[in-house]
Amino acid sequence: MALTRDINPMPDWIRSELVSRGLLAAYEARPDYQRNDYLGWIGRASREETRRKRLDQMLDELERGGVYMRMAWNG
Repeated sequence: MALTRDINPMPDWIRSELVSRGLLAAYEARPDYQRNDYLGWIGRASREETRRKRLDQMLDELERGGVYMRMAWNG
């Protein structure tokens, strides 16, 4: 399903984190809306420490599976 809202581009530093943690495939397996929401949410943080905290949450949720934005998700 194509998104009708703006698509958030993947910054290189996020891609590097996904690759280094072996989570790129888990990220790519998520629906378009989840990938876009994660990138927008991380990118909207004005402080570096907040961006890092949000990135860490996304990575943790991808690693654990079954979680999206702290909510149960069956994917």
